[in-house]
Amino acid sequence: MSNVETEPPVLDCGDPAPAGLAGVEVLTARDVPLGGPRAMKVRRTLPQRKRSLIGAWCFADHYGPADPAVTGGMSVGSHPHTGLQTVSWLFAGEIEHRDSLGSHALIRPGELNLMTGGHGICHSEVSTPETTSLHGVQLWVALPDAHRHAGRDFQHYAPPATDLGGATARVFLGSLAGEASPVKTFTPLLGAELLLEPGATVSLDVDPEFEHGLLVDTGSVTFAGTPLTAADLGYLGTGRATLELTNSGDGPARAMLLGGPPFGEEIVMWWNFVARTHEEIVAYREAWQAESPQFGAIPEVPGAPARLPAPVLPNVRIKPRRNP
Repeated sequence: MSNVETEPPVLDCGDPAPAGLAGVEVLTARDVPLGGPRAMKVRRTLPQRKRSLIGAWCFADHYGPADPAVTGGMSVGSHPHTGLQTVSWLFAGEIEHRDSLGSHALIRPGELNLMTGGHGICHSEVSTPETTSLHGVQLWVALPDAHRHAGRDFQHYAPPATDLGGATARVFLGSLAGEASPVKTFTPLLGAELLLEPGATVSLDVDPEFEHGLLVDTGSVTFAGTPLTAADLGYLGTGRATLELTNSGDGPARAMLLGGPPFGEEIVMWWNFVARTHEEIVAYREAWQAESPQFGAIPEVPGAPARLPAPVLPNVRIKPRRNP
């Protein structure tokens, strides 16, 4: 997915502060329209001023359930990425993905699509005509300096449902509850969808060197003693070997568990680019506007949405910003 804001804010990311065993930090979302007056809105929880990264996770959009007949669905034309991996995960609906690597795939519920756009890639995402409800998350992972110019790649994985006793997990990145994803990443990561039955409590063994975030999709979940409701993102720092989650509502609850060791590198993020300096952002934008082969191209498809132009750069120098 693209960050299609016409005036994206300057959101620079840096090293997180040392995180001891403090309590859960609750991050709330802001609404962002995916272009146009009738556009589907997404709820963005990363990055924001309170926190820029959770591990290498640097971007989180959460959307739906939305009726494409009302919102227009997802219709995002060809747009670029650098320095990151995109993680697409659906709860409902279907999205058609095309990229300049030559990938043409459908994004379906419970199946991971991960795209690497290190040196440069472009892609488009369009909800299919059969989709009557669109609901999911779009996540980005920042690439470490040693791999941030990696070649284009696309991976697909359908993780099994793992029984946790009162809950199930689908582990799409990293490992949890005895399940391990085969999907390649460039830093250690955890990504899992959790479904909790009403009243259920689960304790999950995790890596104490990871910091973790829990993004609640539906229902209400108590995370390490802190109540979270739909669209809340709860953050916990390093040092915990066990995470306890309780579904405190009367119906099922669903949440996304994200984790990784503190990233440890300063990054600059603007529009769809992850870089290290303001000058790199300027160069990436100019290359996209000039239709540089750095990003490749997607074959033309009749009726496809138009290629997205880059927004105008802010009249300030983009500088790294650290987590509190």
